Amino acid sequence: MRSIVLGLVLIALLTGSWTMMDQAFAQVKSNDNNIAVMDNCDPSDPGWLPTGGCLLKKGSVSFAEFGNLLFSPLAGTIPQGHPSWRNEPAYISTPAGKTVRITNWGGRTHTLTKVANFGGGFVPGLNGSLVPATECNPGTVVFLPPGGTQQIDNLAPGTHKFMCCIHPWMHAVVEVE
Repeated sequence: MRSIVLGLVLIALLTGSWTMMDQAFAQVKSNDNNIAVMDNCDPSDPGWLPTGGCLLKKGSVSFAEFGNLLFSPLAGTIPQGHPSWRNEPAYISTPAGKTVRITNWGGRTHTLTKVANFGGGFVPGLNGSLVPATECNPGTVVFLPPGGTQQIDNLAPGTHKFMCCIHPWMHAVVEVE
């Protein structure tokens, strides 16, 4: 009886591990090629108003909390950013010729700008000690308002880096096969 129970537990563990590996592989090898740009600003917090407000219906991050998590004591003056300000997934692998679709699910404006190297953006207070990426020019980037979408087409095979030029810790990498 004991060996049957142990066998069933082993099968359950192996099945769960296989499912988790399969899900992780599906995220990286996604057929949908969608990247969600996300934040979780609190629309009821007036602290967001001077910097453009928050257009989410429900969000829980106050302006003060955002500021408190901008820099980690462990990273010094390199911005870490609030964990809800992110791109999901941050890495995708796609065949050549496929369109990558970007959707802003947050309540703040973002960019997803192709850069040669990650760096700072064009908002000095959010950069810390990062040197701005040369591609982060507010006159040339595509702004992605809340609910907005953009498409990235015709990426050549190779590794392509993208970042938010407002919130420079928001990175995404697209690997084109």
